[in-house]
Amino acid sequence: MKKILFFVISLIIISCNGQEGKTVNNKTKKMNSNKKMEQLVFGGGCFWCVESCFNMLNGVESAISGFAGGHKDNPTYEEVSTGETGHAEVVQITYDPLVISYEQLMEVFFFLHDPTTLNRQGNDVGTQYRSVIFYKDEAEKAKAQAAIKLSESSGKWSGTYVTELAPLEKFWTAESYHQGYYNQNPNQPYCSAVVGPKIQKFKKYFGEKGWLEADAQ
Repeated sequence: MKKILFFVISLIIISCNGQEGKTVNNKTKKMNSNKKMEQLVFGGGCFWCVESCFNMLNGVESAISGFAGGHKDNPTYEEVSTGETGHAEVVQITYDPLVISYEQLMEVFFFLHDPTTLNRQGNDVGTQYRSVIFYKDEAEKAKAQAAIKLSESSGKWSGTYVTELAPLEKFWTAESYHQGYYNQNPNQPYCSAVVGPKIQKFKKYFGEKGWLEADAQ
């Protein structure tokens, strides 16, 4: 569904928006003065929604849409959308662990997508939409395993979790027009019907917890 709607307006988006995502992801945020930033990469369906939500979190410096987990170098969105590259739509999070923890990021991750549906999120079907957490080393793998168990025990999602754990070999940044996509195209059909409602639920829940930046409330 998302792929079809995207192709209909892609030429318009490219010509009108160009490099719009860079201004969204390069925004300045208040971080710890002695910050040592960390990164993590995961996929939970359409990266338009995931990226937009994580960029609102206090402590997250950037959330970048991209691809990982496949065998194709320099993949394009169209190639990944075929489901034949092995890549998943993912988001690379750069964050300050003194402001927001790995465990908090995982709580948001499992809030935003259904980890019990194999290779599917809503009407988006294919391995490119799989639930996956990539890890850089065994210590991070253990943290991811613990996060999965904690989410399972919360009872938020019924059924068996199918979230894949995989070592991160390479993160490929998606085309510039995907960066900050929802903010630039809130009235695009898929965004207004699917992404927008999810973002509103996210803002309500995590706004009440005090996790969002002031300008995202």
